[in-house]
Amino acid sequence: MELRQIQYFVAVAEELHFGRAAERLHIGQPAVSQQVRRLERELRTRLFDRSGRTVTLTPVGQALLPEARELLRAMDSFAAKAERLAEQSEATFRVGISSALGERLDDFLDALPGRGDGTRFEFQTLDAHTRLEEVRAGRLDAAFVRGVESAPGLRLLTLWHDPLVVALPAAHPLAGRDPLDLADLAELPLRIAARTENPVLFDAVVTACRKAGFEPVLGPPFTRLQETLAEIGAGAACWTLMYPTAAPMVSSRRVALLPLNGDPITMRMFLALRENADPGRLELLTAASTQVRRMVDEENQSRRP
Repeated sequence: MELRQIQYFVAVAEELHFGRAAERLHIGQPAVSQQVRRLERELRTRLFDRSGRTVTLTPVGQALLPEARELLRAMDSFAAKAERLAEQSEATFRVGISSALGERLDDFLDALPGRGDGTRFEFQTLDAHTRLEEVRAGRLDAAFVRGVESAPGLRLLTLWHDPLVVALPAAHPLAGRDPLDLADLAELPLRIAARTENPVLFDAVVTACRKAGFEPVLGPPFTRLQETLAEIGAGAACWTLMYPTAAPMVSSRRVALLPLNGDPITMRMFLALRENADPGRLELLTAASTQVRRMVDEENQSRRP
């Protein structure tokens, strides 16, 4: 039995005329008649009654028609999915990133099943708000983003947890403590982004300080990381928190980076996707997210004091 025989059977059953079925299939009528008769011989039953001037379905033909149509729908679905997968494997995957991902981007790419074979990645460095908006608009396929707990219209896959490290002047007496207790910083002004700019980070740090027994003293407004680090390196009596992946940006020997003792202050990194992301791609990215999260969590655990 061949699939084309099923196609011919359905066409004749719907047209109830061999000539019209042949026109619909863009083949000659003898070929249609021949294949339908061959199908009937293989099934050992008649599908059509040709005894009168018109063609009608036999009871067996009527009973088999729904299954025949289902077979053709399954074939169409199979072909469409194969086409989507072929396009996906060749497509460019556009990803929004931040400038402080560092080696974590390599970790994510390494975690992709098959290393994302056949996919060309295109990265764009944008601020967090723009990254999310570009994903919503479909101009990006995904984006790495921190500092959010929800994003309407988007799906957030947890990638890893970043334990924040303290940056303070290398000449400050506290710079000699490794690891550092958060309570040791109670009297030193904190440089941090305003809550209106990054509420998740602000609340996490303030909550941790209160848990350590003090209300943080807010210092001058936080600008860009490089500018804030430059001011700290110049001897400004203050401290800030940064992601460990941004450590390579600290080139000054006048800035000390110290881990915190006890429970670290952590921020989650997400991969943001549209809610209607392609199921095949979603499955691949979910597997990669799980793998990289496990790897990073093990790494962070081994580094804890």
